[in-house]
Amino acid sequence: MLPMSALLPLLPLALVVARQAQGIALDVAREAFGEAEEAAAEDGGKLWGRELLGPILFADPTTRAVAANQPDEQGRLVETDGVFTGTLPGEVGIANTATDWAGVHWTMVAWPLPAERFERTRLLMHESFHRIQPLLRHGGGDPLNNHLDTEAGRTWLRLEYRALAKALVSQGDERKHALEDALLFRARRRALFAEAATKEATFERNEGLAEYTGLKLCGLQGAALDERAAARLRGEETGASFVRNFAYATGPAYGLLLDSLGADWRASIDPKTDLSALLAIAAGWKTPGELAPEAERRSSSYGVAEIAAAERTRAVEREARDARNRARFVDGPVLHLPCSGNAQISFNPNDITPLEPVGSVYGTLYLVDAWGILDVSANGALLARDSAGSLQEGRVSAPKDASARPVAGEGWTLTLNAGWALEHGERAGDWKVVRGH
Repeated sequence: MLPMSALLPLLPLALVVARQAQGIALDVAREAFGEAEEAAAEDGGKLWGRELLGPILFADPTTRAVAANQPDEQGRLVETDGVFTGTLPGEVGIANTATDWAGVHWTMVAWPLPAERFERTRLLMHESFHRIQPLLRHGGGDPLNNHLDTEAGRTWLRLEYRALAKALVSQGDERKHALEDALLFRARRRALFAEAATKEATFERNEGLAEYTGLKLCGLQGAALDERAAARLRGEETGASFVRNFAYATGPAYGLLLDSLGADWRASIDPKTDLSALLAIAAGWKTPGELAPEAERRSSSYGVAEIAAAERTRAVEREARDARNRARFVDGPVLHLPCSGNAQISFNPNDITPLEPVGSVYGTLYLVDAWGILDVSANGALLARDSAGSLQEGRVSAPKDASARPVAGEGWTLTLNAGWALEHGERAGDWKVVRGH
């Protein structure tokens, strides 16, 4: 990897006249690479025992242009003023993630970047953590926490958000009590749902630790870090969906509170670690024997009546949305797309609605598999998984014209690879993707 010191001098973002690589401003990209190098160098591997800086790839979802901080191994990128540019093929999904392409294991970040430097650095360090994450053996994953779309699940999570936010910006006994309230509300929620503790802990080790890393290394210090984590909790507490995004808010909160107690917690993380359990140990808190009445009593201090009323209204709206989704993806004519273990998906984690027991509806989706590329820009798609969480199939509304190429329907297009075709499904009006005969 080329040292960033070999690149052109950095200029303030507001002053540059950016050169473009099909939509990516190269001067902006170059400066962001420098910011990532600076943040990683400041950390020096102290946070996780490994250096975070590595190959970074910015990708524009509209033009599929890319800009990287180093060359690839297959000669697909061309150097332009110290930035390596090219075009990402359609079979590679674009998302904020770690990915393998052209012989390199990249930190990929979708363009454009956040305008504020702290937010930019947070994002880059978050995704850089994902690149080294397998080496840390934390065992995190991406289970959908569907219980967090229920009325009770959302109510107790919102109470936990409020308690965590209060703990972060308080001191002394006030912080201690708010911290304990957050643990109490979490314990109450988990008592209601059998798999909640395991699924939440797993997702927090994945995205929660990544977001903690990004925030911790973004350049803010002390109380400013706590306030930013609290602001996120407050800002996202009324979110449309928590099933695949709650840990972005709770992970940094638990991490910062553990740090504030002087806990030596990061080195002890393993595939069974629960961040809230670590915090409970560090704070000397134990689940009360009368969990339900104690949680109900403490909830009054956090506006539970307001939350409960809002969630009751949402639950009614959710029933109507479920009926629409069931009519669209279960009862109505659909296109079935089989998913292999090598499928790649890009999606909006804030727009996922469980449709049990069938699967989950993703508002937008970019799905790549052996048969080709499904691009869903509106009206959603359903993804079905097995009990282990592996993708089994995708569904979209039936195509308008099964003979057209690319195939298209309401809000989606399907580009089929050679050797694949559509044939009639098991029900009248259904279609399925199959290998050509």
